[in-house]
Amino acid sequence: MTAWRDPEVAALQAAMAAFATPPDAPRPPWPERRMGIDAMGASVPPPESCLVEAMTLGGLPVEKIAPSNAVADRTLFYLHGGGYCVGGCASHRTLAARMAEAAQATAFVVDYRLAPEHPFPAAHDDALAAWRAVLELGRDPARTVIAGDSAGGGLSVALAVAARDAGLPLPAGLHLISPWVNLTNVSPAYPVKGATDFIITQQGIDEFASSYLGEGDRKNPKASPLFADFAGLPPMLIQVGSEEVLMSDSTQLAEAAGLARVDVTLRIWPDMIHIWPFFAMLSAGGRAIEESTAWIKARVG
Repeated sequence: MTAWRDPEVAALQAAMAAFATPPDAPRPPWPERRMGIDAMGASVPPPESCLVEAMTLGGLPVEKIAPSNAVADRTLFYLHGGGYCVGGCASHRTLAARMAEAAQATAFVVDYRLAPEHPFPAAHDDALAAWRAVLELGRDPARTVIAGDSAGGGLSVALAVAARDAGLPLPAGLHLISPWVNLTNVSPAYPVKGATDFIITQQGIDEFASSYLGEGDRKNPKASPLFADFAGLPPMLIQVGSEEVLMSDSTQLAEAAGLARVDVTLRIWPDMIHIWPFFAMLSAGGRAIEESTAWIKARVG
């Protein structure tokens, strides 16, 4: 087991190892895996200041999370992670609420359809439909940040590209946590960090990509936005851990967006793991939220 300098990460790794499926064992069915991530996310309740309201937007289930300190029309449009196959409002409610309370914003968490029951481009189409619906509510895009983690981070970039191409208003910024933007699952970080990353394995992420895309093109920009045209996209804040196989997704995204003259802030957090702000027990996650809050407030006023 990796020797971690952060004792909280070491404790998390030990806790997760106790429940991990052995590599040679049959993979649990999708419903079981979904219950697992939902239970993990719900193990810490959202802040008491946050009012959670279930609603429908664009024909999709959405949770509106309104902190008592929310500034009028300051909005966080959130797309959850989970490899396009697991996750949803239940798993990411607390993370989105913590971010919303810190940013004094109202969050909308989108429960987009999941693969393999609903393969590509279902998640992409749902994100665009929900974005249209939030705009129709009268939320000001100039005071809105689209945010997401892992697959939701990649989906956030793909959504911004789709909104630009459709002539829709763009948000004030994109906040991306450990974004998965290259579904070929080949990059310099995989061989270097494969032994360190206890959240993502090569086998696991290949299964997610296959379940979402099937035999489709892994470089399709709607699924792998690393290969999209970034011209005209809003500023990005990318946060990624140094100990994750998706680190190169972030560095390559930052470079590609920068070459397209997008304002990019890339923060590589040393000794951190994939989507570490998701884990409320990690104090570094709280510090990352503080960092992103300052960036969000600077974008939306």
